[in-house]
Parts: sequence; C-alpha cells; structure tokens
Amino acid sequence: MTYPSAPACTGQQPACTYCHVAPPQRNAFGSQLEPHLAPGVPRPLSDSEYSEALPGALKAIESQDADGDGVSNLEEIQRGTLPFDATSFPVETGGCSAGSNSQYDVCRYDPRFAYRRVLLDFCGQSPTYDQLKSFGALSGDDQRARLDAELERCTASEFWRGKDGQLWKLAHPKIRPVGSIKSGENAGPIPLADYDDDYALYSYAQLDDHDAREVMTAKYFVRRESNPTRYLQETSLPSQKVDESHRAGNLTSAWSLMTFVMFTALPRNAAAQSYRAYLGLDIARQEGLFSIPGEPRDYDAKGVTAEACAACHATLDPLSYPFRNYQGIGGSASASYVPNRLERFFKDVSPTITQTPEAGYLFGQPVNNLVEWAWVGANSDAFAIAAVTDYWKLLVGHAPTAEENAEFVSTWKRFKDTHQYRVQRMLHDLIRTEAYGAP
Repeated sequence: MTYPSAPACTGQQPACTYCHVAPPQRNAFGSQLEPHLAPGVPRPLSDSEYSEALPGALKAIESQDADGDGVSNLEEIQRGTLPFDATSFPVETGGCSAGSNSQYDVCRYDPRFAYRRVLLDFCGQSPTYDQLKSFGALSGDDQRARLDAELERCTASEFWRGKDGQLWKLAHPKIRPVGSIKSGENAGPIPLADYDDDYALYSYAQLDDHDAREVMTAKYFVRRESNPTRYLQETSLPSQKVDESHRAGNLTSAWSLMTFVMFTALPRNAAAQSYRAYLGLDIARQEGLFSIPGEPRDYDAKGVTAEACAACHATLDPLSYPFRNYQGIGGSASASYVPNRLERFFKDVSPTITQTPEAGYLFGQPVNNLVEWAWVGANSDAFAIAAVTDYWKLLVGHAPTAEENAEFVSTWKRFKDTHQYRVQRMLHDLIRTEAYGAP
C-alpha cells in the first residue's frame, strides 16, 4: 500500500469512487492517474499489472492538483479530503484557541466535560450540581475511575439497553423495521416476521462481556424480558425456523429473510444489506468491490454482464451465492433453509438459475456457504471499523474526521485485538479519546 496511514486506506481499501464516477468512467483524479498506469501495456490491465503500476502512478501525480482546489493530490490523500472533489479540501483553522473558560480546559481532554457527556449519552440525563462538584473534587486517577464506574452503571440503564433505547437506535439501519408486516408484540396487519428478535440479538451481542461478532455468527437466539430489560439466550424460538447448522446470527433471522430475500431467486438485496449493515460497505457507493474473475455469470438472466453493471456485480453476485438456499416468502418454507430452493421454487426464472452455486466470495476470499461468509466477515477489519464507527457517530456526534483518524484507528484496532470484540470494553477507550472529551 502506497499510503498506509491515509484515512481512506487504514484497515480498508478506498471506494472505487476515489478514481471513478462509475467504472470504467473516471473522475478528475482517476483521469490524471490513468496515463501513468503502465503506459504502453495493452488494456485492460491484469490485476497483477495494475497492482505493480499503481504505486508509481500515484507518486507521479502527487504534486499535481486533480480537482483544481489549490491543494496537491498528496496532501489531500494524507489529510483525508478528496483529491477529485473541488469542494473537499483541508481547512486551516489556526489550531484550537482555548481562550478563557472558567468551566472547562478548552482544546484538551477535560474529565469534567467527559463526565457530563457520559451521563447524557449513556444515562440520558445531565449530572446534578452536587454530582459535578463531587466529581471536580476528585484526583485525576479517581476521576478516571468514576468515569468508568458511571459508564458501567449507565449501560445497565433502560435508556441504554431498553426497547427503543440507544442500542436499538444503532440497530435501526441494520434491521430496517416495518411495522405493517411485524408479527409478535404490536403486530401489523400483515404479520410476516418479528423484528424484535433481531433487536434482542443485536443488543445482547453489544452488552456486558459478550462477543459483538455474534450478531453475524450466533447459532442461538435471544429473548427480551422487560421491567427491567434482560436479554436471554435461547436455543430456539417459535418465530425462527432456520436450523442450527445453517444459522448465521441476524443474517438468517426470519425478519432478514422475509424482508431482504422476499421472492427473489438470487438474493442480492440480502447480501448487499448484510455487507452494508454489518461490514460498513455499500456497493451502491462502489465500496468494498473485490471483482472475481469470470463474474458476473448472470444465472438469473438479469442482464448484469452489461458494461454499466458488471463492475459492481462481479463482487455482488459472488457475495450473494451463499444466500442461495435461504427462502424468503414462500408458504410453509418461508424464512428457512431449503437445500433445493431454486429447483423447487424458481426453476422457471431462467435456463441457468439452478446452476447458481452456494459457494461464493467475500473480500475476494472463497467461502463455501453463508456460515463461512459470516465468520470471514465478523473476523475482518471491516467489521471492527463498522462497529466502532457506529458508536463514534452516536457518542462523538459525527463520523471520524481526518483529524480524529489516529484516535479512531487506535480504538477499532484495540476493539478487535486487545478487547476481542467486546463493545463494553471498547467504550471505556472511546470515552478517553480527545474527540469525545475535549470541549
């Protein structure tokens, strides 16, 4: 990697939109880069030819300004702005100016400011005057210990873990609830599946000393009890039908299969939603594209081999194959694993639909089935980055900026390696960052 510390490159590959409008059409930066990519070598370049040529091509245009915003390509790459977008460029603020403030140590991490934020963010209420006074009287070590204790106390609150609490808000874009087709408690007019099960598993995986990866890999289900809220593991639930050997956490929940597979032969939507929700990669934005040679094969005759479609579908279709045998809506087989699903329900879709394999690819790595897909995804940097980004946006208030990138990278790497995917431990790191605690 030519710029390993660049915000767009740390732990991930840049989206295709870094160089392209839509492959093969290039943006300003891609157009400036292309003439330096192995000039004289016949097109298209092979993967190996491209990899060998890219570092030299990037170096050749470092001092140039592709988007004409007055900032060199190299500086934009290093500082996390976009070298192809004239509206995106580093802004010099003159640094942080503390000025005069009797309450907080402006521009530096202030435990008193962090204390107020912790109670607001995790408990949903501001500290009282007496609490602030008591906290301010503590030594530095005791203040840090109090912050940790308050975080533990507040993450046991209904505000944090209860129905419609902070964790549920994080889960909304992953589960995408639709009340009209909900079953169970507060069922809608067309009760197809109960998304409460998905919220319960997501919340359980985020809490206490549980492994956050199990939102993608769990073989169990979770039941929620109220007053107070408790999340309990269950080996089975009446609302769930996928057998244990084919379960992959919320990827294979009844709600996910009903709403993202629905009536589809090749469940591209289910694959794309899982990729986006749990790995933070949106194929519609040309993120996370790992083109597989020979793909797409267009088993369902949707025309995806057309030039305008093939660049994304060379990743999306192999990503979707492991969902092949998971039925969405289909009578008694709804929301279950059906080994002969395509032969039984979809053989008339196209002459080749039943040739669709169950083996596919994730991040360019072969996987035999969806259970393997889930494990490869859950153990990836992408999962750790996406999980920490969720909390960063919730607690800091925005996605990590280029200035916050070093703290962000340290946080997600410790989440993955030191904390072994335990969210509760990671949160203690996050509330120590300057991004969180500097007024």
